[in-house]
Amino acid sequence: MTPQEVRAYCLERGGAGEDTPFPSAPGLTVFRVRGKIFAFCALEERPLKVSLKCDPEEAGPLRATYPAIEPGWHLNKRHWNTVTVGGLPAALVRDLIDDSYDLVVAKLPRAERLLLDRA
Repeated sequence: MTPQEVRAYCLERGGAGEDTPFPSAPGLTVFRVRGKIFAFCALEERPLKVSLKCDPEEAGPLRATYPAIEPGWHLNKRHWNTVTVGGLPAALVRDLIDDSYDLVVAKLPRAERLLLDRA
């Protein structure tokens, strides 16, 4: 996947938005749903990497299976993976983005989840 494809796919998730909130890391794009982060990506860096939330039960097996999936860099390594996009099939990267988004949405208050259903 290209950086543009990663960005577009993240923004296609219901209610998703992006910003660059860290002055010390101006190239770091953050993708959020209802204010909660589901992905971090430095879209200009190569190799392209995206950090995504992951179910802790699945993180270990994913890391053991795919060398391109590592513990989240500067993040809670139990809940976040950093994925080297070019080292994985695009379908798997999309699935990992979906999983991250779904984990964040599941933790939102019911009223906020309902707003996403209407969008």
